[in-house]
Amino acid sequence: MTLIKRTGNFSNPLPMLFDDFFNRDLFNWRNSNFSDTNTTIPAVNIKETAENYEVEVAAPGMTKDDFKVELHGNSLTINSEKTNQAEENEDERYARKEFSYQSFQRTFTLQKDVVDTDNIKAKYENGLLHLIIPKKEEAKQKPPRLIQIT
Repeated sequence: MTLIKRTGNFSNPLPMLFDDFFNRDLFNWRNSNFSDTNTTIPAVNIKETAENYEVEVAAPGMTKDDFKVELHGNSLTINSEKTNQAEENEDERYARKEFSYQSFQRTFTLQKDVVDTDNIKAKYENGLLHLIIPKKEEAKQKPPRLIQIT
């Protein structure tokens, strides 16, 4: 809630009552934050190198245990679910307690003839989930070769 300095006539409390009502957080939608990351689906970068496809998923505030990466056929799915609840003692009373729940799912279709699905690696570091998806040897870019003209 915003603190507002008031000056002037306090004999009429009705305008102050309406001011307080309309300044409550309920009507302040622009400051609402429904998750720790303020998003529902994280941003993804996909980069192709000569050897691999590299996927980066921006998910700050999470841990590696919050993710599940599955390969089913040629579909690679990244799931995440995180619930935060502040622990409180039974004898404590609270005026406001906010829950935080985040979940998302992203699915990518891999080309079986291009990707080596047996050697996909994943790690979570500094708010980014990194996936390394190696290419099969026959799909890797080969340097240009000079063809002799006869």
